[in-house]
Amino acid sequence: MYTYFISPKFGDIDGLGHVNNTVIPSWFEQARNYLYKLFNPELDLKTWNLILARFEVDFVSQMYYSKDVEIRTFVSKIGRSSFEVYQEAWQSGHICAKGKTVLVHFDFIQQKSAAIPEDIREKLSEHLIAAIDATAN
Repeated sequence: MYTYFISPKFGDIDGLGHVNNTVIPSWFEQARNYLYKLFNPELDLKTWNLILARFEVDFVSQMYYSKDVEIRTFVSKIGRSSFEVYQEAWQSGHICAKGKTVLVHFDFIQQKSAAIPEDIREKLSEHLIAAIDATAN
């Protein structure tokens, strides 16, 4: 697991005073930069080699403007060419959102998935969690 902290900005807030639900997927993506750098250390778009295949977000509790949000990022599954990322957004000691994303190691020239190299697989494994209880928290 690794963590990333975000300070909600005024524009992240909706008319009810909560962090808007459309903001969370963007925060989760921002917190995945560490994983992107495993595949592409310079984050060079000319040699980009990941593609997003799926994402889902569950909203557990409201988040507010005045307090930082901690994004916790784990790897929950590793396949031949894809891997699943599980993330949680915490504020004031409470889980507020959780989500899963499937990323595919992708060859854009051949337009097909590619096996995850062993050295990257080992680095992903450092953040692997055995199982996630979807009903926890």
